[in-house]
Amino acid sequence: MNSSYCAKIKEKHMKFNTKTIHGGQQNIDPAYGSVMPPIYQTSTYAQTTPGGHKGFEYSRSGNPTRSALESALASIENGEFGIAFGSGLAAIDAVLKLLKAGDEVISTNDLYGGTYRLFTKIFEGFGIKFHFVNMENTNKIEEYINSNTKLIWVETPTNPMMKIIDIKAVATIAKKHNVLLGVDNTFTTPYLQQPLDLGADIVMHSATKYLGGHSDVLLGALIVKDSELANKLYFVQKASGAVCGPQDSFLVLRGLKTLHVRMQRHCENGRTVAEYLAQHQKIERVYWPGFENHPNHNIAREQMKDFGGMISFETKGNSFERAIRIVESLKVFTLAESLGGVESLAGHPASMTHASISKDERDKIGIVDSLIRLSVGIEDVEDLIEDLKQAIG
Repeated sequence: MNSSYCAKIKEKHMKFNTKTIHGGQQNIDPAYGSVMPPIYQTSTYAQTTPGGHKGFEYSRSGNPTRSALESALASIENGEFGIAFGSGLAAIDAVLKLLKAGDEVISTNDLYGGTYRLFTKIFEGFGIKFHFVNMENTNKIEEYINSNTKLIWVETPTNPMMKIIDIKAVATIAKKHNVLLGVDNTFTTPYLQQPLDLGADIVMHSATKYLGGHSDVLLGALIVKDSELANKLYFVQKASGAVCGPQDSFLVLRGLKTLHVRMQRHCENGRTVAEYLAQHQKIERVYWPGFENHPNHNIAREQMKDFGGMISFETKGNSFERAIRIVESLKVFTLAESLGGVESLAGHPASMTHASISKDERDKIGIVDSLIRLSVGIEDVEDLIEDLKQAIG
């Protein structure tokens, strides 16, 4: 019985927190005994004869640091294959390259603006048709499925409206019609939700966010169980070349090792902030799946371990100016795009992350001018509450 097989057997019995540190990893690097995977900052590898190498030929097709990350990503998502890219959008781009002109995609209507832009401004031009559907009621999905449908693309919770989509129910529909199901798991991370175990075919992460966790790296990832699908995606990765470098791979590997403790604090702080905002007399509405009156709260409770640190809220009066005043007045929260870092961030979706979507479309899905999105960090929550108090007034 070989050592890699033994490691796999051992890993199946690991709890999640242990997997973030050891999953998919060699405990000791064979070269010099390094405990952490080294940064192999090289573009190419020596060969003893043409084709005679140690598993790596050229770093676009494979790099030891990136491979270590890909193995770790597969482990924590309970997948078999991890594929790392230069960004989350590069990872989504690779999935779309599995399709051809005439194919159709059904997607969440409340979608990250960058994904929406990629779908509508790039791939629609290549003859792929997209349907943007409110998936809170999964029964509506089948209305859009036909013989050309090849992919269902889901975000849950959605960005920024925090809608919850039943992954198991969508997976049942996808399998019934022989359609791939991809899930953007960026907001929740595998600490809170594991879509492959719920029936998804592909899990995507913008590892720039919670997986890296320190706002210092750009990286994207796909994780799958099926070897045939994995080989197609590895081919796209190699052929298109949107790979991440070894330094970025190392930073995300380092981030993964504290994912579980960070996520626990994100969730604790998120709950406290959400409850504070819900009681504030100047706040109209708070979107957070942990509230019992949140639509599909019961599904969130079933498919998520906790409810995360992402929160959106509207001020009373739907005033653009008031929302801008609040985000500009924050002192501990930083006004910035992105999310998932140790520091708390605030954003105004209508003018930042979702500005590429027209106002009419934004209003239809609830991204009104007064909407503010928070990525609650791991600071002392009392300081975060005080900051919101002074900014909201």
